[in-house]
Amino acid sequence: MRVVFQHQVTGLRSLSEYAKIRYTSSPEIQRACAPSRKNMAIPIELDHSSHQSLQGQLFEQLRHLILDGKLKPGTLIPASRVLAEQLGISRNTVLLVYDRLIAEGYLQARKAIGTFVNLELPETCLAAARRTATTSAPVRGETVKRPAIPFIGQTPAKNHAQRVDFDFCPDRIGFDLFPHKIWRRFINRIFTSASTQFAECCDPAGLSQLREVIADHLGVARGISVSSDQIIITGGSQEGLNLAARLLVKEGSLVATENPCYHGAKALFESYYAKLIQVPVDEAGLDVEQLPKDGVTLLYVTPSHQFPLGFTLPIERRLKLLDWARRCGALIIEDDYDSDFRYRGSPLTALMGLDDHGCVMYLGTFSKSMGAGLRLGYLVVPKTLIPAARSAKALLNSGNAWLDQATMAEFIRSGAYGNHLRRMRNIYSKRHDCLIESLRDHFGPVRLSGLESGLHLAWHLPDNYPDAPELEAIALRHGVGIYSIGSGTTYAYGKCSYSARTLILGFSSLNEYQIRAGIRRMADAFAGLPADPVRSEVDANVTLTSNPVF
Repeated sequence: MRVVFQHQVTGLRSLSEYAKIRYTSSPEIQRACAPSRKNMAIPIELDHSSHQSLQGQLFEQLRHLILDGKLKPGTLIPASRVLAEQLGISRNTVLLVYDRLIAEGYLQARKAIGTFVNLELPETCLAAARRTATTSAPVRGETVKRPAIPFIGQTPAKNHAQRVDFDFCPDRIGFDLFPHKIWRRFINRIFTSASTQFAECCDPAGLSQLREVIADHLGVARGISVSSDQIIITGGSQEGLNLAARLLVKEGSLVATENPCYHGAKALFESYYAKLIQVPVDEAGLDVEQLPKDGVTLLYVTPSHQFPLGFTLPIERRLKLLDWARRCGALIIEDDYDSDFRYRGSPLTALMGLDDHGCVMYLGTFSKSMGAGLRLGYLVVPKTLIPAARSAKALLNSGNAWLDQATMAEFIRSGAYGNHLRRMRNIYSKRHDCLIESLRDHFGPVRLSGLESGLHLAWHLPDNYPDAPELEAIALRHGVGIYSIGSGTTYAYGKCSYSARTLILGFSSLNEYQIRAGIRRMADAFAGLPADPVRSEVDANVTLTSNPVF
């Protein structure tokens, strides 16, 4: 059933005209000159069989009539009772539509006068008018002066942009592993109990509840004794690095990094005009003996699971590294990006847990345990840097989103985060073992590193294999994503000893079936190579450890 209402209008006055009469004339003149709501023509067509509500239909049609100019600014519209009678619908429906149109700025109600089309529509206020350039184009050869841009740098590299069937990405987790139901429950609970939080800025350092539970978690899991005041909530680990660099790095500062290293850190320090010093990595992680004796401002290191090779820095080197920092006057950024996932033995105490002289800043993230899209991380600073770090964070972005922080705090406090980590560790352990087994099934005994923890491992190629970049390209053509050092988020300075002979394979975003299928397809792709690397002559009794076996 369709209902059409059209009513003729005569002698219609604008809102501004009528307002002038109302406030300058007698009641008799006002009544005589008042714009009549009778005889008004407004074409409205309602379809009672439509899936859209009558209220929705009426709102959209009136709104379009206003925007199309058929109801001009200042036009008096029919009273709600009149329009309801003519359309055969409830007056409340019309009132609700009028209220919405008034709230959104399309109509204006004047007591004892009526309801008019607004003189200034919201679209006029929300959309900027387009203007053509009034200045002439520069004459050929004429120099156009522009301000100098002091920023340098490049966007940190990402993993394969090409879509592949099996992507052994080292820094991605599966969407199916996110705790959707319980996370949604916590969000709903926090959202309904929120009062003024959405209307106020958070503490730039982060929500106090979240900083407190993180401090408790670090004390148990990483042996770090810190107060919540030392913790700054960040938008992932990259913002934490940016905050640390803002505090400590200026043009010409000497910044040391591992070689190979995380590309995002290297690119960030370069953007601050730092002078980068690459320090070699061997089977025991960062070679402390290769560090400069003096002059270094900052050292970026991944001691628990070296990125990308996966070596674990032993306790002897950790103590030597701290002694070096104390003597050199340098600060260390300890990036503990995936330390929540350890599969063999107890984790070593974090560098910050061994530090007695305030030489270490600890960088943590929830990207590996919850998902990178959550954009939640944290930087733990020495007590002497608390005021500066809080001020720098306030200038950076005045704090992160409140709801995500509040939900994460409740998630940890309730014990759900601990349960989630145990579940994830069990799943990842099976995928970790599945990847190793699949590599051995298809390629014989393999030399691997990074097996004790983390979400990826490094495969060190035998001498009769082609170089890693060539194998990466071949696999990519066959729909398999693997990564050589220097591709994706990894970076190597110059001729790093691992650059050409190491492949990085992540296992966190693939299930066991996908891992087996991906390695099988990769083996098929490699089998046709002239060197035929699929079965290398390596001792069949080789044992896999956290360090590469040679």
